Amino acid sequence: MGFHAQSVSAAQLHRLGIVVNPMSGRDVRRVAARASTTTHHDKQQQVTRLVLAALEQGVDEIYLVKEPFRINERAVENLPQRDRITLLDLPLTHTSEDTVNITNAMWEHGCRTFVVLGGDGTNRIVSGTCPDANILPLSTGTNNVFPFMVEASVAGAAAGLIASGKLDPRQHCQRAKQVHVSALPQAHSSALVDAVLLKNDMLGSLLPFAAGNIASMVLAIAEPAAIGMSPIGGYLLPCRHSDDFGVLVVTGRPAVARLRVPISAGLYGDVCVREYRKLALGESVNLAGPGIMAFDGDRLFKVDESDQVTVIVQRDGPRIIEPATVMSAAVSAGCLLSPR
Repeated sequence: MGFHAQSVSAAQLHRLGIVVNPMSGRDVRRVAARASTTTHHDKQQQVTRLVLAALEQGVDEIYLVKEPFRINERAVENLPQRDRITLLDLPLTHTSEDTVNITNAMWEHGCRTFVVLGGDGTNRIVSGTCPDANILPLSTGTNNVFPFMVEASVAGAAAGLIASGKLDPRQHCQRAKQVHVSALPQAHSSALVDAVLLKNDMLGSLLPFAAGNIASMVLAIAEPAAIGMSPIGGYLLPCRHSDDFGVLVVTGRPAVARLRVPISAGLYGDVCVREYRKLALGESVNLAGPGIMAFDGDRLFKVDESDQVTVIVQRDGPRIIEPATVMSAAVSAGCLLSPR
């Protein structure tokens, strides 16, 4: 994943990238749990509303990418403003590497603000690729904690206010927290919501986590009004995006708390918690293997018993465009008044 400098001209600030994961909302959790399906037509309509709203707020050019399902092409093909929309034609591998390449390509074309239409995993990749970007995460998928559930017209307007330079992201957008994990000699990776150590699990599995396989976790967001790993911490020690700490949870016995939580949509599991506490930003903690490390639901690498796994929560992610906050700031600044 790349790291980019923040230097940007005034012209570049008027460009917006929209990153669409065509497969979010369509994985195995529709079978293994009771998750709903997000159709390609739903996403197409969302993209159309995002584009129109962003253009209304003064964005000069919007970047999308061609993909096999033609979600983006169909979303914009009949718009009168089609000349202000660029559809990039990039080689696709149908892996997470596509999101990296798409984000990098849009950055190279001058985009510093992105709408990410996908789940926690898609946003994790975009954030790791361009941590100096401004991102509006728009939920489509399952178990999402990081993205917002908001009407695309509102999301597009908020992103447009930032991309057009009407509002300064340094004043109105807080940086995201990230959970950084180093497991030598294998890998370094980061998560936006949770980094989880799983026992007796398989690398690359797409099934929901089994409650009995959860060994420990570090959460940047511990949200009780969520599903997945986040409510395991959220039921005990709520921690929001804006809170300057993380949460450590270690499972097992003797238990100081017993929880029954929605591990996935409509799928509940029992979790015995042996320890939980706040983690200050910058405080490191070690997780003991062996097991599988998962980041925002994606099982990414194996941890051997001899590996040293160090985890730390820092506020060093991209600036997050919260639609309600940005729209309120726009009212105060008079950005939403029509010219006389």
